[in-house]
Amino acid sequence: MNKMEIEILYEDEDLVVINKPAGLTVHSDGRTKEETLACWLIKKYPEIKNVGEPIELQSGEKIEKPGIVHRLDKETSGAMVIAKNQETFLFLKKQFKDRKVSKTYRAFIYGTPKEEDGVIDRPIGRSRSSFKLWSAQRGARGTLREAITHYKILAKNKDFSFIEANPKTGRTHQIRVHFKAINHPVVSDRLYAPKREKGLGFERLALHSFRIKFEKPDKKIIEIEAPYPDDFKNAINSL
Repeated sequence: MNKMEIEILYEDEDLVVINKPAGLTVHSDGRTKEETLACWLIKKYPEIKNVGEPIELQSGEKIEKPGIVHRLDKETSGAMVIAKNQETFLFLKKQFKDRKVSKTYRAFIYGTPKEEDGVIDRPIGRSRSSFKLWSAQRGARGTLREAITHYKILAKNKDFSFIEANPKTGRTHQIRVHFKAINHPVVSDRLYAPKREKGLGFERLALHSFRIKFEKPDKKIIEIEAPYPDDFKNAINSL
């Protein structure tokens, strides 16, 4: 991953905000041996190796998550915040838990929702079809957890819509699961829309973490936008 340049959007003594490239896994799951964001962070900031909370696998192996407060799916690009010390890590973690971090995503979806500006308020549980998937549809299994996503349509044509989404909760795959539940899945989502043809030139999930806003321990408010990658720019132009 030395070849991969990761853009730094903001940095100070306590934290760094990066623009994560699509296709980069945040941290290892213990099974795959690919290079991850965690590897890059330890190389660039060796002093943050023990910041955060590692995961312990059933095998007893520990997975390092240096400074990683939240995650983005492998195929999702965009703004992601990393803590450089434990005080900042715990402070940010509490903000995420208390839903005080404002997260804004941009995405392309199939079709056009009925409402230009709407709220998807559907609890999320496990999918009936696969333990790897989540579901906000009738018949979801296990514990159903509250999930709310606000969205607005920014542009559209007869086949696709370009939307902004603000998840008010932080469930795994929330935006992907919610838009599937209203029959407008995210473009090129191989997990939740495997039978749909890829669209707008996307070879990956058409989801980008566009803006993140949070407070630092010193009360300073940080608000950062992540520039679009080329596939997003091309899709916006073609729409």
